[in-house]
Amino acid sequence: MAVTKEPTLSAEAVREAIEAGQERLRALLPGLTETAVREPSALPGWSRAHVLAHIEGIARATARQARYALRGELVELYDGGRPERAAGIEAGAVRDAAALRDAVGAALDESTSAWAAVGPADWSRPVRYRDGDLRTVLWAWWRELEIHTADARLGPGPQDWSHGFCHHLLSHLAPRAPKDVHLVLAATDEAFRREYGAAAAPEVTVRGHLTDLAAWLAGRDPHRPLDCRRSDRPAALPELLDWP
Repeated sequence: MAVTKEPTLSAEAVREAIEAGQERLRALLPGLTETAVREPSALPGWSRAHVLAHIEGIARATARQARYALRGELVELYDGGRPERAAGIEAGAVRDAAALRDAVGAALDESTSAWAAVGPADWSRPVRYRDGDLRTVLWAWWRELEIHTADARLGPGPQDWSHGFCHHLLSHLAPRAPKDVHLVLAATDEAFRREYGAAAAPEVTVRGHLTDLAAWLAGRDPHRPLDCRRSDRPAALPELLDWP
């Protein structure tokens, strides 16, 4: 895999980016009306209320991973696993706008408190989530927060993602690249090029703004059209594999 040299973010820098993202979301909550929370999100079958309930749940779940790790204990991300996660989202989505605003705000406060307690020597502490460490959970919460804030269609979208976040997605989501082609992603707004897959496979090149490339690899609609070419001829975007 050929990769353009990308910026490396420290855990502390990611924590600061998360706090900025949380503040951005907090600022949007007061404007949520009963009508607004019932409107469709960017995710098929989910209203804004579903997305907000999910943000609330994952904020609390990742904060809990941090709290337990600091005590030297391991705990599952969600009690009851994915079925309980799904049930919590459905139950949370039926609440009225005021209850949703309060719940999401409280979850963000809990997240801020939990991550603020993590010191420089704590990032390698083990967690149950993916059998990783606190960095694993921190990066996961960053992805969940940024992507689902965009999914909620409250204002910020993938076109507003920072370039640091886009670089992280384009690395983390490498397993989504199809196996039957040599996929080349090339940014048109900065010096970025990343290649996925075997060099001997047919080459497919996708060009566009960095944020649009990251949005597509994350399964979201790019803000601007992407240019896809196979053997230098226009082609349809390839089908992506599942999330890692």
